[in-house]
Amino acid sequence: MTTTSTTEQITTALRALSCTDVSDALDRLGIAGHCLGIMPLDRSFRLVGQAWTLRYGPVGRDPGTVGDYIDDLGPGDVVVLDNQGRLDATVWGDLLTYTAVRNGVAGTVIDGVCRDVDRSITTAYPVFSRGNWMRTGKDRVRVEGIGEPVSIGGVRVEPGDWLLGDGDGVLCVPAGRIGEVIAAAEEIRDAEERIREAVHGGRPLRAAREEVGYHRLQTKR
Repeated sequence: MTTTSTTEQITTALRALSCTDVSDALDRLGIAGHCLGIMPLDRSFRLVGQAWTLRYGPVGRDPGTVGDYIDDLGPGDVVVLDNQGRLDATVWGDLLTYTAVRNGVAGTVIDGVCRDVDRSITTAYPVFSRGNWMRTGKDRVRVEGIGEPVSIGGVRVEPGDWLLGDGDGVLCVPAGRIGEVIAAAEEIRDAEERIREAVHGGRPLRAAREEVGYHRLQTKR
């Protein structure tokens, strides 16, 4: 994977990796990308794409708006909503899910909660959040910024960064480092597969790890 790799090549490479593969690669490279507490509504959900960001804040005298943005998004976009971890007011629900599915949006990541879970699950539309709650964010939150850095699970996410999500959670990979992260994650994945094959063949786990140099692969550069 090189800096000149296409979006399609990066997407294909990430789809072949798990969050644990990429998590170990991020640790090895010293990159903070683990979005704490952000989990899929359904463990079968998989998400790969680039961040489209929006930040919310509490309403003031002017109630503002929760945003009319979904019609402008499409394939490869991941909706990344920073609602400051609020659990009492949702910023994603049925109509947004319905439209996102129609437009082929890659998924939604929320530092906060969503609602209308059944729509997400029945359409297999991946939503990753801190949970779900039925109360609307209308007149409780307002858009503070679009297309700017946001915070998701304690991780800085910038527009265009790569998001990867599965049953273990969600990760953010800075766009400028995607090539080296994929290369490290593929190396770790392939080494673990060789270890599994060796253990299946009767080798002790410790010996199998030593033979593939697993400790070296886990060491921070």
